[in-house]
Amino acid sequence: MSVETRRNLGTVRLPAGFNGLLPALVLIVLFFVVPVLALLLRSVTEPEPGLQNYAALLGDGTYARVFFNTFLVASVVTIVTVLVAFPVAWMLAIMPSALASVVFGVIILSMWTNLLTRTYAWMVLLQRTGVINRTLIAAGVIDQPLPLINNLTGVTIGMVYIMLPFMILPLVGTLRAIDPMTLRAAALCGASPFQAFRRILVPLSLPGVAAGGLMVFVMSLGYFVTPALLGGTSNMMLAEMIAQMIQSLLNWGLGSAAAFILLVVTMALYALQLRLVGARRMSGGL
Repeated sequence: MSVETRRNLGTVRLPAGFNGLLPALVLIVLFFVVPVLALLLRSVTEPEPGLQNYAALLGDGTYARVFFNTFLVASVVTIVTVLVAFPVAWMLAIMPSALASVVFGVIILSMWTNLLTRTYAWMVLLQRTGVINRTLIAAGVIDQPLPLINNLTGVTIGMVYIMLPFMILPLVGTLRAIDPMTLRAAALCGASPFQAFRRILVPLSLPGVAAGGLMVFVMSLGYFVTPALLGGTSNMMLAEMIAQMIQSLLNWGLGSAAAFILLVVTMALYALQLRLVGARRMSGGL
């Protein structure tokens, strides 16, 4: 065997384009894979090796209630956000471009406002002596102030307001891609506006709904500030419980186990969405 042949055999050739991906892969490993592995390692080694942290989380009724509250709030917020965002996104999709740009800018501007400031603003509006209750009482709509804070209602209102842009953005892109002639053809074929909405507009907009809904649901699962300020102790969510375990109780093992369970659920939901949306695209959107 010649020297040149041995040199070629000893040279490792990377796949085409791999060198360009190497920095991104290094960043993913350092900032995602390594922290997740460290989280998993702590969850099974502290305070002692074993699965006792997971057994405590899944077997204790108190922790089970926190998990239930977390998924309940995330589900309610996602559903309400979809219902509110859909007409707004449709309005942005059909209105003149100049006016749509102004409205779109207002929506984007709300995302740049400090989260804590917006949450405190909702605390002022929703309290028993706040603007909303005082306005309703002055108008004669109600006799007593409504309980709009320190409960599920307050958390839902505050989180829906914060999550709306994340639902509107993917919906607008999907709705703008729908050919208006499709709806006109349905009307010419005798379809009522509701039938065109239910059988054409909604199915064609499902990819945007799925993308925005998953984003809102996953972000709601891990939200901390708004539920902590607008919700009560009976509506504690998982992120707040993890913060208390680590910051106050210094229970890194239990907190890491709770965070890892939340991560696994999030990844499972993402995989489910990919499977459902992929199957729908393969079937032609039927």
